[in-house]
Amino acid sequence: MVLETLNPMHYNLTSLVPDTMPVATVPILILMFFLFLIWNHEETSSIPGPGYCMGIGPLISHGRFLWMGVGNACNYYNKTYGEFVRVWISGEETFIISK
Repeated sequence: MVLETLNPMHYNLTSLVPDTMPVATVPILILMFFLFLIWNHEETSSIPGPGYCMGIGPLISHGRFLWMGVGNACNYYNKTYGEFVRVWISGEETFIISK
């Protein structure tokens, strides 16, 4: 009798999950998708530079300044994006103007 109660095939696991679960999950997933799109949306700037991309752009930009130094990083961004560039240093939007 003890072995019979411990047998996992004895229980019907599908009866534990209600049938309404998939019906309630779809609207929640759609809502989360739209909230993610709204959170990820940024106004396009007329100033060139690396994108924001959920905060990854500022981390990469700041890391490049720490790794390459200010002079080399400025030269890299000016060569890549032009003489007027928007980057992030320490989480703040910074403009590099050079000619």
